[in-house]
Amino acid sequence: MCVEALTAALGAAPVPRGGWGRTAAFVSSAAAGDGASGAGELAARVRAVPGVRKVDVRADGLLVIEVAVPGEIVREILTRAGAGERAREADGTGVGTGAAGVGSADEGEERGGPWPDFPRTWSNPGFAVRYAYVRAGDVARWARELGVEGAAGFRPELLADATDRAVLRVLAELPSRRESRDPGWQAYLERLAAAYHDAFERAPALPRGDEAPSATHVARVWTARAVREVLAEGMAALGVPPPARI
Repeated sequence: MCVEALTAALGAAPVPRGGWGRTAAFVSSAAAGDGASGAGELAARVRAVPGVRKVDVRADGLLVIEVAVPGEIVREILTRAGAGERAREADGTGVGTGAAGVGSADEGEERGGPWPDFPRTWSNPGFAVRYAYVRAGDVARWARELGVEGAAGFRPELLADATDRAVLRVLAELPSRRESRDPGWQAYLERLAAAYHDAFERAPALPRGDEAPSATHVARVWTARAVREVLAEGMAALGVPPPARI
């Protein structure tokens, strides 16, 4: 599944539907108003997109698109982030979220960000967002130190735990939000942070004790990296520099 390919087929980014607990689906209104024939033709094009499991055409013309491996959204986010970083390096405008534009939480408040720095407790959504960014970065760093990412290649189908799927569901909103006149970054980042903190605690990305690194750990480390990229993008849109630490 590639949301970019779905977007190309539909003409606009599809929107995730439901909670993705059992099935991962998107909905698109691209065929609304085209009649049954037009909707059927569009559905046939969408069915040809790799990774699409099923496409249903509703009576109102909406397409409901079920995808086979929702974890592919992680690969897509990181691929796009890597391409953007290489472009910034080439034209000299910066080196991406991992280095440029990172500062303290205090700086974000000074630049008019939507959240106060204090209190640094779970009652403050801004703390949860900033801490999710830092946590995801720590996971990537610890994974390198433990050799987790060298254990196996990325297997997105292993992101099957309910908490993994909850993170993927929020990440999948990114393309349609980028297209929106009102992307709603603040509420979106708060939801992404909440989902990621839950996954961090309940679906660990790093081995515990004598546990050997597995392909599932690798997939979750990739997810952490994708979450960090999306949080950085949203914070930049809100004028909040991602914190180096909390």
